[in-house]
Parts: sequence; structure tokens; C-alpha cells
Amino acid sequence: MEYRPKPRVSRRHMLRQAACGFGWVGLASLLAEEARAAERVNPLAPKPPHFRARAKRVIFLFMHGGPSHLDTFDPKPLLIRDHGKPLPFKRPLTFAEGSTGNLLKSPWQFRNRGQSGLPISELFPHLSKHADDLCILRSMVGDSVAHGGAILQLHTGSNTFTRPSMGSWVVYGLGTENQNLPAFLTLKPGLSHGGAKNWSSGFLPAAYQGTAVGHGGVKTDDLAAEPIEHLKNHGLTPEQQRYELDMIQKMNRASAARWHHDTELEARIQAFELAFRMQSEAPEAFDISKESAATRKLYGMDQPETRDFGWQCLMARRLAERNVRFIQINHEYGPGNEVGWDAHNELIRLHTRTALQVDQPIAGLLTDLKARGLFDDTLVVWGGEFGRTPIAQAGDGRDHNPYGYTMWMSGAGVKHGYAYGATDEYGYYAVEDRMHIHDMHATMLHILGLNHEHLTYLYGGRAFRLTDVAGRVAEKILA
Repeated sequence: MEYRPKPRVSRRHMLRQAACGFGWVGLASLLAEEARAAERVNPLAPKPPHFRARAKRVIFLFMHGGPSHLDTFDPKPLLIRDHGKPLPFKRPLTFAEGSTGNLLKSPWQFRNRGQSGLPISELFPHLSKHADDLCILRSMVGDSVAHGGAILQLHTGSNTFTRPSMGSWVVYGLGTENQNLPAFLTLKPGLSHGGAKNWSSGFLPAAYQGTAVGHGGVKTDDLAAEPIEHLKNHGLTPEQQRYELDMIQKMNRASAARWHHDTELEARIQAFELAFRMQSEAPEAFDISKESAATRKLYGMDQPETRDFGWQCLMARRLAERNVRFIQINHEYGPGNEVGWDAHNELIRLHTRTALQVDQPIAGLLTDLKARGLFDDTLVVWGGEFGRTPIAQAGDGRDHNPYGYTMWMSGAGVKHGYAYGATDEYGYYAVEDRMHIHDMHATMLHILGLNHEHLTYLYGGRAFRLTDVAGRVAEKILA
């Protein structure tokens, strides 16, 4: 091939081009600074998604302790046939090494439910009526056999480091459509196994932090009045409060400018403003006194076993109505539920109790979302930090199993009456369409109109994201 030297560029031409380039660099820098300034003014302002969103908001139903997929949504006939026999393959690392036994069949019967025929166990008689609304994910996989690491990974994508929670990432990506309520609320979260790290904004600006309402040990009756009482203005008129807040904010903004827009201080400024605005909407949002008796009964609030979680599910619907972006409700360790779903022994007694506490409230939530036109733009996610083993522990219990377990989604953006993936014949490993937690996060973000690879934040010289360096959208489950 003949070599042809490139024509020389004149000095005048080079300077002309460079001048334009320097101008564009300056303009880009100016626009970026304006964008950062706008975010400092209101970091929670609504932001457009990367592409058409299927859902506007998320309700995450967290089941602390690890529900047994083998006794709820993933029936295994071979466990019935081989009950009491040794596991026929090498088992992986377990949490309680040395105290595992032989194969343990489910003590509950499964039946095919709805027109879809999805098998659901008798533990969930109310939820079973919504089989045709569920997208059951039978091939979930995590990386930790211990509660702490598994819960941290479920909430943040990492089982070892403190990272922003998924709720914080969602609000960072989309902002909120309601400026008078927190964009990310978690009701009655647990204080163990990571505590506040599970709803923290991590290295994201603190404005994206989750707002905790109570904790797992607080009684529902006390909690129902607590948010309202704390937001009352005691002895000051709205005008006096506004004047007082303006004086405080003037000093805060001066300090923020002096300290080069410290994110913690800016978040405090935003928190003061939000707290002032919340006085107009939060008391009404948390006041369920006007809910009808029929609605309360729908959620099981007329029964002591379901009253606590029923209140949380009812609050989730009320917050969804008010366009809160990410709502998490927690079935937590606490009075009357000391170990949650963590049935290392007494599987029958413990899972019977925990399922009873959540079954009717969750079914009521799905029914109510449909009735109020919220089902089609709300993504509902249910699950714990892992599943349970097909082999027995302590005679009649099951150990932790992150190698193959079940979560489910419902509402906006997913196929209904559909089972995705599979575990092996005994329910130990995910073997078909494995869905790692990174994949679940990527799919959730996709349904919200966010590309998980583009939702990044520069920190410590690296662009971080919820899905770390992994994540695959489960296209098969998308509606």
C-alpha cells in the first residue's frame, strides 16, 4: 500500500481549532457546575429516567431471617420421596457447620393456584389468591451464608463494604415527585445485622439517605402516633417557624459556601426544609383514622397476629398514593417474632407463625393497590436475605441457603402468573436462569427506567454503581 503523508496543519488553523476546543471545554465546565448547583438547590427534584419506565415506585417487603423457599414457593417432590436420606451430593458451606442432618421434606402441602397454576404452599392461603399477579423468582443467588453479609448485599449490592442502599440509588437516579415527604422511607427496620447501613446513602450525598420510621422493637400503636406527634409545631405559628428556619438556613448556607459545599451540611439544609414542609402532609399521611373498617379488615388490622404488619402494608399503600419513590416495610425480629424467618429449629411452629403474620396483609396490599389504580405503576418486591437448606438442622429446622432460593415481584413491569428459573431437584442450587442479587438489582432499576451500568457515582477515583461490575437484566420476566 502506497504511503501518503498527511497534509500539514497551518499554525493559524490549529489555533482556530484549539480556541473553539477551549471554548467548548469552558462551556462544558460551566454547564456541569450549573447542574451541580441545581442539584445542591434541590437534589430531590424529579429527574427523567434513561428510557421509558414501567414503574414509578418500589414497595420492598423485606422478610428478615430467610424464608424457606422449599416450604413456600418452590415444591420439591424428591424431598418427599427421599425424606430422611443423606444428601446425594456434596453440600456447600453452611452457616451451622457440624449440625446438619439428612433430607427434610416440607411439612406443608402445595397446590396449583389461579389460572396460571403456580404452586404455592398452604402457608399462604390469602396470597395464593394472587397467584396470577406474581412473578416468582426461583433461582436467586447470593454470596454470604451469614445474615449480616447477606442482608447488606441484598440492600446495597455488597456483602463486605458499606455502600449506598438500593433505595438511595433509586432516589439518586429519579428524584421524587413529592417534595413534602421523604423520597425513601423504611418502616420499622431492624437494628441488627447492619442496622442503618441497610438504608444508608453511603458515599452518595446524604440527601438520598433513607428515613427510618421506628424500628422492629416499637409497638404499632405507639409508632402510628409517633410521626404525627414529632411533626407538630409546639407553640409557634407557621410564620414564626418559617422565620426561625430562614435564620438557621442563612447561617448554614454561609457555612456550606465556606466549606466548599460540604455534602453533609447541604443535606442538613435540605432536611430542615423537608421537615418544615412535612408538617403539611406527613401528619395526614400517617393518620389512618379515616380509613374504613373494611380497609382495616382487608389488611388484618382487626387481628392481633396481623395488626403490626398490616399497619405497615396499609402505610405502604398510603405512601405510594403520595408518590413516595421507595417504600420498604420490614418483617423484623421483635416482640412476638423473636427470630423472624430464621428457623434453625422448630420449622413448623416458626414458619407457621411468621407466614400468618404477613400473609393477609400482603394480599390486602395487592388487592388495595389494584382497587386504587396503583398496581400498574408500582413494583412490589418480596424476599429475604437467603433461603433455607433441603437438609435438616437440629432435627426439625433448616440452615441458611444462599445458593438457590426464592423472591417474587408483582405489579408494574413484570409478567404475572409466571415462574422464572429453577433450583435442582432438591432445592439446594440454582441451576436454570440463575439470578444473582446484582441481576435482581439490575432488573429492578430497568423496570424503573434506569440503566444500571449508567447509574454511576464517582467516588474515590472510581465510578461506582449498585450492581458493582456485574448485573444482568432478566429480560424473560419483563412484561
